[in-house]
Amino acid sequence: MKTILKLATAILATAFTQLAAAQPAAQPYPTKPVKIIVPFPPGGGTDILARPLAQKLSEKWSQPVIIDNRGGAGGNIGTKAAADADPDGYTLILGVLGTHAVNQSLYANAGFDSTKDFAAITMVANTPNILVVHPSVPVKTVKELIDYAKANPGKLNYATPGNGTPSHLATEMFKSMAGVDLTHVPYKGSGPALTDMLGGQTQVWIANAPVVLPFIKTGKLRALATTSARRPAIANDIPTLQEAGLRGYEADTWYGIFAPAKTPKPILEKLHADIVDVLRSPEIRATFASQGAEVVANSSEQFTQQLRADVARWKKVIADLHLRID
Repeated sequence: MKTILKLATAILATAFTQLAAAQPAAQPYPTKPVKIIVPFPPGGGTDILARPLAQKLSEKWSQPVIIDNRGGAGGNIGTKAAADADPDGYTLILGVLGTHAVNQSLYANAGFDSTKDFAAITMVANTPNILVVHPSVPVKTVKELIDYAKANPGKLNYATPGNGTPSHLATEMFKSMAGVDLTHVPYKGSGPALTDMLGGQTQVWIANAPVVLPFIKTGKLRALATTSARRPAIANDIPTLQEAGLRGYEADTWYGIFAPAKTPKPILEKLHADIVDVLRSPEIRATFASQGAEVVANSSEQFTQQLRADVARWKKVIADLHLRID
């Protein structure tokens, strides 16, 4: 009997070994095109950073990496589409502070929960915002802008890429702290907002640095201050709003890569390793720096902690300013 059992065991073991050998080896991710949703129209700060990142990832993976611009509702449309996508690693999103830390408090129903519906992979970059004015506005400092706005309440229009965007909240915070009255003109993205700022239809904008730096350098827009706690390297000749007298003011913008929740851990680890490797390359660092962005490339755990802290911080700011979008 023992001999028969040993023989049967040996036969079964051989059969399983042959079956395993006949199965094709699992192919490494990715094996088909990867889509990165940009939840804003082309031409804005998010789009500007997404495209070189996608190009380098495409080269690394030998697969197309497609940018899918889905603007609308302050980024909510594209962000919800990413949250609802299959968690297979083939749909990612380049989210921002506004979409993932602000909107679920600002909107009555954003359609997603950024801390539950997404896996945070890495913070891609951080950029300061810059307070700019059209050259037709007769001011050269923040104090002069505040004095002019107080003398002309409601006369100055301020642009934003849309209701509820970080630019909108940053300007409302500026208005509250400075005690001024500015008229809000929301656009559908940074591209249209920039067009009207350059044309003088709007006169004030707290804009993401990558969007406005080229026009500051040519004199088509005048920079008054940055929104950082300290002067950023890419704009160290521009004072901060804190230096200008608004103590405690800080409103930078970060960008981060997210995948839908429940994406398998091995894919998340692969994504993190490859994206961080690309972000730390001298070429991407130089490209981002030329756009006013500083590469971060932190761990998934660090990014998750930052996200949760910012969700709590902006929830309080929104409540204090009594802002709400239905």
